[in-house]
Amino acid sequence: MDAMPLAIQFFDHEAQRLIVDRRLPHWSQAGTVSFITWRTSDSMPIAVLERWQSDRDRWLREHGIDPENPVWRTQLGQLDHSATRQFLDTCWNRWHDELDSGHGACALCAPDLAEIVASSLHHFDGDRYLLLDFVVMPNHAHVLVVFPGEESMLAQCESWKRYTATQINRRLKRSGRFWQQDAFDHLVRSEAQFEYLRNYIANNPAKAGLKAGEYVHYSKPLSSS
Repeated sequence: MDAMPLAIQFFDHEAQRLIVDRRLPHWSQAGTVSFITWRTSDSMPIAVLERWQSDRDRWLREHGIDPENPVWRTQLGQLDHSATRQFLDTCWNRWHDELDSGHGACALCAPDLAEIVASSLHHFDGDRYLLLDFVVMPNHAHVLVVFPGEESMLAQCESWKRYTATQINRRLKRSGRFWQQDAFDHLVRSEAQFEYLRNYIANNPAKAGLKAGEYVHYSKPLSSS
């Protein structure tokens, strides 16, 4: 475990990166901290999702950004601080508030099912990736992680989701899709953003009103001492 050096690197606009366009655009860059969110397939009612996407796209267009452009996140980051803060307040926070409101069956409230996800995240830590923080919530999971290469992020996310879905469905004696097809991922752009996301992950259970045993939280100490 922890064979990788404990180095934290943030997104470099000048360095090589990989952009894969699926239902969502996915950015990856070797050695850069990624913030990843998966959600269960029933975690966001269609009407809520469509309304959120419509409002987000309208906000972006009002600020001169085409939401269909794979580099819209980079363009968002080039807006002034007040505009990016407004986006976080009106779009990013609203999305996560909807997740925290507890739509769907919330199967991961069950400790044994949440532990399947947590164990999968820990399994190749220090080998295939460097795991920094995560929280497994009743209907979603947030992860801060570093991948050594541009190609490895999507492949590892698919592996995590495929394995955990199989195990959870087996435990629930059901079949079909457990996770939503695409994950949300974001390359962390600064130390301040990294600390914000670490705190967000740590505080997410309390914000959602969860009790002990209804979530799993992990945070890797960054000091070598």
